[in-house]
Amino acid sequence: MTPTILIADDDPVQRRLLETMVRRFGYHAETVDGGEEALARLTRPGVAPIALLILDLVMPDLDGMGVLTRMRDRKIGTPVIVQTAHGSIEAVISAMRAGAHDFVVKPVGAERLQISIKNALSADALAGEVRRINRRAQGHLTFKDLVSRSPDMARVIRLGERAAHSSIPVLIEGESGVGKELVARAIQGGSDRKGKSFVTVNCGALPANLVESILFGHEKGAFTGATEKHTGKFLEANGGTLFLDEIGELPLDIQVKLLRALQEGEIDPVGARRPVRVDIRLISATNQNLIELVKRGQFREDLFYRLNVFPISIPPLRNRREDIPDLARRFAARFAAEEGRNIRGLTAEALSLLTSYPWPGNVRQLENAVFRAVVLADGDELTVAEFPQIAAHVDGFDVRVPAAPAFAAVAEPPREREIVRVETRDPHVLPLLSSNGEMRKLDELEKETIRFALTHYRGQMSEIARRLGIGRSTLYRKMKEYGLDEGPLEAEASDTMVA
Repeated sequence: MTPTILIADDDPVQRRLLETMVRRFGYHAETVDGGEEALARLTRPGVAPIALLILDLVMPDLDGMGVLTRMRDRKIGTPVIVQTAHGSIEAVISAMRAGAHDFVVKPVGAERLQISIKNALSADALAGEVRRINRRAQGHLTFKDLVSRSPDMARVIRLGERAAHSSIPVLIEGESGVGKELVARAIQGGSDRKGKSFVTVNCGALPANLVESILFGHEKGAFTGATEKHTGKFLEANGGTLFLDEIGELPLDIQVKLLRALQEGEIDPVGARRPVRVDIRLISATNQNLIELVKRGQFREDLFYRLNVFPISIPPLRNRREDIPDLARRFAARFAAEEGRNIRGLTAEALSLLTSYPWPGNVRQLENAVFRAVVLADGDELTVAEFPQIAAHVDGFDVRVPAAPAFAAVAEPPREREIVRVETRDPHVLPLLSSNGEMRKLDELEKETIRFALTHYRGQMSEIARRLGIGRSTLYRKMKEYGLDEGPLEAEASDTMVA
């Protein structure tokens, strides 16, 4: 979702000028004429959050310094760019000390304002990402740290907050990469076990002959190779939270022991003479349909009902596309800082591309795609050119990198990537009338239709002929007759030879 920028200025002319510039930069804009209204909008529930505030320092009811002071007292972290007609050093120092990110003097130029906005949004995204990473490491991550604009994710957050205030077993369901572990950590961070151990076990990655030992521990000499005592994951998580990811991958014999551990609150380490009491909060997760596994006899029914007390289903990223821009900006800010790159953010076209892609790998795939883009980037913004694999799968976008010659006596410098915007039009809007208002000839319409098909299906001649309802030989003949480019034919022939 495009960031919303709030403009607070009592001068209507300045408000209109700033609003026009902000919209031209590709952001949503809202305006208010006073400080009280600005604070009310920043704290209004149930509406799109404000990503940035452009604040006039001199206003009649509540001036800019008063707004900054109240924002600090109420712990409102929205970044602020202050502006005034009098750019004194004292005003700059006071505004920065009060929490402003940047300072501009009226009338501000478009280029100066755009750079200030990009820097403020990038710094805010990085600060938020660093804050989330630190809270996660400390075991204090809560659902307030999970920023989302999706109604489906809002429901997940509400359920997670309720589960956090109880010791009820939670089963988190969702596709791979949607963030199941992040939700589990937020549940712990909102509970009375926050700050205590959070132990993660990927059940699908455990060796079949060591599952019991890894989960419940073993005594020294319990089996061949057991040269020392091992506590196991249950005891590691004692007093904290045990997160069993991909719970559906557990072998049936281990499922029996897990059920007993949950019912009795004690485990039997391999080779131990007596059970050991444990106090854990269990959160399990799966990307499979456990009901189907139960029906096929691959998962115990009694364990399923023990785990599925409080299910939480996380929607895939393609069902919450409004979260993609915020996630992309956060990842870009973090990776730019880690790689030492000066990346201010993503262009509007790049965000449009990312929002249009279905993301089968969900948030994890988006994170990796942004990481690669940051490494590839030549400028201070991520563009469509940095996402060639994504653009190749989205209608309306294409990134072509000219191939290097197979043999070259002298190495040529790398060519710039060419971004091609492919216009995908509905064939039904093909104009039937010429510029003088007369009907166009059939051969003109046919020529334009074939030209469009060549572009739309990217030179795949078999597909083009099938879609047009003609044979390939007929298609070749008509292309030659109309003098259309035969480059796609050569490309397809080359692909066939390689295959």
